[in-house]
Amino acid sequence: MVNKNTSRKGFVFKKYEAPNKSPFDTLFEIFKELITHTSGDFDEAIDWLRELDKEYKLTTSEYTIDDFIEDLKKKGYVREEIDPDGNSGGTTITAKTERAIRQQALDQIFGNIKRSGQGNHKSKSPGIGDEHTGDFRNYQFGDSLDKVSVTESLKNAQINHGIGNFSLSEDDLVVEETLHKSQMSTVLMIDISHSMILYGEDRITPAKKVAMALAELITTRYPKDTLDILVFGNDAWQIEIKELPYLKVGPYHTNTVAGLQLAMDLLRRKRNTNKQIFMITDGKPSCVRMPDGQYYKDSVGLNPFITNKCYAMAQQARRLHIPITTFMIAQDDYLMQFVREFTYANQGKAFYTGLKGLGEMIFEDYETNRKKRIRG
Repeated sequence: MVNKNTSRKGFVFKKYEAPNKSPFDTLFEIFKELITHTSGDFDEAIDWLRELDKEYKLTTSEYTIDDFIEDLKKKGYVREEIDPDGNSGGTTITAKTERAIRQQALDQIFGNIKRSGQGNHKSKSPGIGDEHTGDFRNYQFGDSLDKVSVTESLKNAQINHGIGNFSLSEDDLVVEETLHKSQMSTVLMIDISHSMILYGEDRITPAKKVAMALAELITTRYPKDTLDILVFGNDAWQIEIKELPYLKVGPYHTNTVAGLQLAMDLLRRKRNTNKQIFMITDGKPSCVRMPDGQYYKDSVGLNPFITNKCYAMAQQARRLHIPITTFMIAQDDYLMQFVREFTYANQGKAFYTGLKGLGEMIFEDYETNRKKRIRG
């Protein structure tokens, strides 16, 4: 007899309901986006937030923008600056907010990445390493005994000699293939010349987001790797990760040579075997600094004197075994031709891209480039 009260198993489908967020969390997501666009200017971000509130009714009478600001202060996301005279110097974001912005950039750009434990880098070559692949090979003289797969070796012995008269010989032994793990030193170059905000397109904010996401990815997933970030305009200089939210475009030309020189100087100091340069740029090289300290500039077309300096730097990086990957945010034929010749001189790679998908491409290339075997 069948019990009619037996519960039935199956799937129940219903309309998706987004998880409930507190009023603070809802506003904080928007605030982090705005603070990135305003390069860390708290007052401007709040002004934008108030405008959005008027249009989209983000708050209620129970929780206002002013309540949100007070919560930001209580939770340690912003602080009041005091000048030497004891007067208020305005409100600024804190290191806690900087970390939250980097995490948001990581979630937006690399949200489909599953974090692993140690996050070390696989090489392309199997051998005596420390990450298992699931593949097996015959034992060879010199293999460490702790690499022998006991289960697979016993199975071979049973097949080769039978269970009744069990014996285990060297020919039965198998070793599981492993991969070497390596470290990667990366320099990310960001173009901050004036063209990064020309023609009504904000190109610097996506570049900042990519840099913040890459920084958060490396520090959390690949802590043994290093990431140095530099910006280049008329000159080039290194910036700290914490400075990224405040990065702005300046009234600069594009001194690609200075950026590459600094990048290679930074990488020379690294002991890691694997080194690489990522360069995000949207404009042609238009400036070099001469030995006397004067700037040689030419914004019209491609200047052979300047481009030849760039090719020479690309060749120098190649001799140092430093591949350069260029992410070119422009589609002009003559600029693409320059990048092709530059890439050929370095034997590196180039991506001709818009802003959409830039982060995913950089991550994929980072993952590919770091899979190299440590030698020596």
